[in-house]
Amino acid sequence: MLSLKSLVKTYENGHQAVKGVDLNIKKGEFLVLVGPSGCGKSSILRSIAGLESITGGEIHLGGRRVDTEKPALRDIAMVFQNYALYPHMTVYDNLAYGLKNRGVDKATIKDKIEQVAKTLKIEEYLDRKPSKLSGGQRQRVAMGRAIVRSPQLFLFDEPLSNLDAALRAHMRLEIKKLQRELGVTSVYVTHDQVEAMTLADRIVVLNQGEIEQVGTPSEVYHQPASRFVASFIGSPAMNFLPASLNQGLLTVGTHTLFLPEYAHLTMEKLSVGVRPENASLDREDCTQLELDMDISVIEPLGPNQLVHGKVYGEQFIAVTPELEIDASKVVPFYVSIDNLHLFDEHGKRLTPENDNSMTEPNKAIA
Repeated sequence: MLSLKSLVKTYENGHQAVKGVDLNIKKGEFLVLVGPSGCGKSSILRSIAGLESITGGEIHLGGRRVDTEKPALRDIAMVFQNYALYPHMTVYDNLAYGLKNRGVDKATIKDKIEQVAKTLKIEEYLDRKPSKLSGGQRQRVAMGRAIVRSPQLFLFDEPLSNLDAALRAHMRLEIKKLQRELGVTSVYVTHDQVEAMTLADRIVVLNQGEIEQVGTPSEVYHQPASRFVASFIGSPAMNFLPASLNQGLLTVGTHTLFLPEYAHLTMEKLSVGVRPENASLDREDCTQLELDMDISVIEPLGPNQLVHGKVYGEQFIAVTPELEIDASKVVPFYVSIDNLHLFDEHGKRLTPENDNSMTEPNKAIA
C-alpha cells in the first residue's frame, strides 16, 4: 500500500534528518514510528503527507508515485498534535470543509458527517466551536475530519501528546478500535513507547534518521536488534552489565555461565541485557545467572515493587512481587539463560548458533 524507497530528507542548514529509509507498509496495517526527539520520525511522516519536500528517494502509495504530487492530490488525511481545527467554524463546518473543497454535494456531506459523528460519539458537539470542547473532544473532531474524507492512508503526528495520562490511555484504545473497524492503512508517530507497543501491528524504531529495527511489538520487545532498541522499548528500561565471552563461557562480574548457543563466539567486551521483570529472587536451577545486588531504594507499586540498586557497580532495577527485602544485605537475583540479551561492543545483538549436536551440559561454573 505504501512504499518508501531510499528516502532522504536534508534541511537547508545541512542537517540530514532521514538517511535513506526503506519501508513497505501493507494494506490495512497500523504502523508506528517511534524514537527519541530528532530521530526523523516526524520528517518521514511530513514527507509522506507532502508537507516536506524530499531530498532523495521515492514515495509510492497504492501503486503510484506520489512524492512528485501536491499534498491535496495524494489521498492522505493527517491528524495533528495540536488538532489544527478552524477556531471560527463549528464542528460540523470543520468536518465538512475538506469535502466542500472537493465539490461534494451537501446531502452526501450531511450523510458522511452524521455517520462519522455517530462513530466517534460527537453528535452533540456538531454546533459547537472548538474553543467550547475539551482536549479529548477536539481530538475526536480532528480524527473525524480525517475519516470523513475516506482516504487511502491515515497519518497521525503524536495526536495524544497534549492530553492528560488517563485520557491518553482512553483515546489510545479508541484509536485502535476505530482503525480496526475502518481497516484504513495508518502510520502513527510517537515518542511514547507504551503507545507504540499497544497500538502497532508493526513498530519501526528510528535512531538518528535510520531504522534500527522493524518488527511486531513482541519481536521488538523480546528480540531487540540493538542495545538502543532494548533501552528505548520497555519501562523500566532494560539493565545492561559489562561481560566477556570465551567460547560460550559468559562471565558477568564474579559469575560464569556456559551458553552452548554462543560457543562459536569469543569476545572480551560485550553487554548483557536483563529486563527488570526477568530478575527473580527465586533460584530455580543451576542454569541461571546469579547477580548480586546492593539495594538502595525500594518503590512499592501495589501488586509489585521496583527494587533499585547496583550490580557489579552498574545501576540495576528489578521488578518483584510486593514482599519484604532486607536492603542492608547484598541480595542475589537470578536470571534464566532464556532471558539474557547479548550485545557486542557496537551495540548490535549477538546471534546464537542453533547447533543441536552440541552435547556439553548448560551449567553454572561458579
